[in-house]
Amino acid sequence: MIATGLPVGLGSHVQWDRKLDGRLAGALLSLQAVKGVEMGLGFEAARIRGSALHDEIGYDAAARRFTRHSNNSGGTEGGMSTGEPLRVRVAFKPLSTLMRPLRSVDIHTKADATGAIERSDVCAIPAAAVIAETVVAFVLADAFLEKFGGDSLAEITRNWQGYLEQVRNY
Repeated sequence: MIATGLPVGLGSHVQWDRKLDGRLAGALLSLQAVKGVEMGLGFEAARIRGSALHDEIGYDAAARRFTRHSNNSGGTEGGMSTGEPLRVRVAFKPLSTLMRPLRSVDIHTKADATGAIERSDVCAIPAAAVIAETVVAFVLADAFLEKFGGDSLAEITRNWQGYLEQVRNY
């Protein structure tokens, strides 16, 4: 999943339960059948040198903003959004559909047995992807409201506009 247009600084670098990447991972891992979540390069990051992994900072004069030369971290750093596209991947385990019975044990006799042949969905990914995307949207909305919140849409909009004006001055 990719989310673009995020402001810099959603999340927290000082509170473990407010880190944006941790919140995303926790919410996504709560979905049934999810066995892994990665941000940016994710597990690949453990196999490369730190000098090749870090997202160096640059300045785009035309856009008048700071940027990153790469996005290996997937749009988060230190628990906060960097302003780069948020890249999250989720690994789902295969469905439990059994067309070949698995070995098992009879509960009563303790003798070897085989499991029942069961047929269910052949692929849950299309539905699961929509759910995962929605979960990411809810986490991002929560983080956005945490940073720019207020008692009304007008107040949230005012806070957001004030933030944009402030960052334009850098």
